[in-house]
Amino acid sequence: MEMTLRWYGSQFDTVTLKQIRQIPGVKGVITTLYDTTPGEVWSREKIHALKEEVEASGLHISGIESVNVHEAIKAGTADRDLYIDHYIESLRNLGKEDIHLVCYNFMPVFDWTRTELARKRADGSTVLAYTQEAVDQLDPEKMFSSIAGDMNGSIMPGWEPERMERVKDLFALYKEVDEEKLFGNLKYFLEKIMPVCDEYDIRMAIHPDDPAWSVFGLPRIIINKENILRMVKMVDNPHNGVTFCSGSYGTNLKNDLPDMIRSLKGRIFFAHVRNLKFNSPTDFEEAAHLSSDGSFDMYEIMKALYEIGFDGPIRPDHGRMIWDEVAMPGYGLYDRALGATYLNGLWEAIEKSHERRDV
Repeated sequence: MEMTLRWYGSQFDTVTLKQIRQIPGVKGVITTLYDTTPGEVWSREKIHALKEEVEASGLHISGIESVNVHEAIKAGTADRDLYIDHYIESLRNLGKEDIHLVCYNFMPVFDWTRTELARKRADGSTVLAYTQEAVDQLDPEKMFSSIAGDMNGSIMPGWEPERMERVKDLFALYKEVDEEKLFGNLKYFLEKIMPVCDEYDIRMAIHPDDPAWSVFGLPRIIINKENILRMVKMVDNPHNGVTFCSGSYGTNLKNDLPDMIRSLKGRIFFAHVRNLKFNSPTDFEEAAHLSSDGSFDMYEIMKALYEIGFDGPIRPDHGRMIWDEVAMPGYGLYDRALGATYLNGLWEAIEKSHERRDV
């Protein structure tokens, strides 16, 4: 296992590489070319410059999150092959720069959905939160404006202004797309990109849908054990795998997270490990990574990852805003640094307990 932190680049992130390097046990970053748009080719020159910047700090790029998938690919429109070709070229350029992990998602329109970006908790911290009842009363075209005031001047991933300006048109793209059609479009995409992944040893790690159910009537498929196993088997290539995000799968309390991890042995390439606190099955908020602060048993999640031999990058996720930090909601320094240290501590304890048991 390698502990990492997500970093959006020096132009977009309030957290610096210097600060990340000082978090005990963090060796790499999960990063992106944040100023590129879906469908745009990632140039080798830009990738190389990003890599040099990270390595000059004493860290390395552990993976990319994300090379965003164009809506034409997800919706299966007539021009999807053009954007798949662009995607293949981006993967080829990443491979040439010795980068071998790409996290991506296949969520229509919205990459993730929250109804609050700064819900205040009893301890005074603020967190991302979701209430289904609030979503049911929202016009999706007004979703962005309802949360924009809490973004602290940042551009939230999946909620870029240019995307939100086209919400009505984007919904129209999916008018005839149900879950089966979306699965078919994902299969088509994966079969097209696997040859370049094989050539450059690039592991494609699909991120689950968040929350793990349909929002605004849009189809969602990466939501549970049955569907993720179907995804892995329908394109049975060792480079087709999973980002296991405990917070995304965990939005559905029916998902047994440790069991899901064990069922995906060998296909989890990347892990987001975070905690949620449920106030009801349809009202949840981000919590500290400590198990007792939320609803998940973080020890059992980390133990399952250890026991399947997981050796990829892990990152803490969606930290609270604490200690008066002002940053992109969910992506400040302080609480994610606490989370990384806590998760490293769990891993060390699990590892040593297994070593002593085996003696």
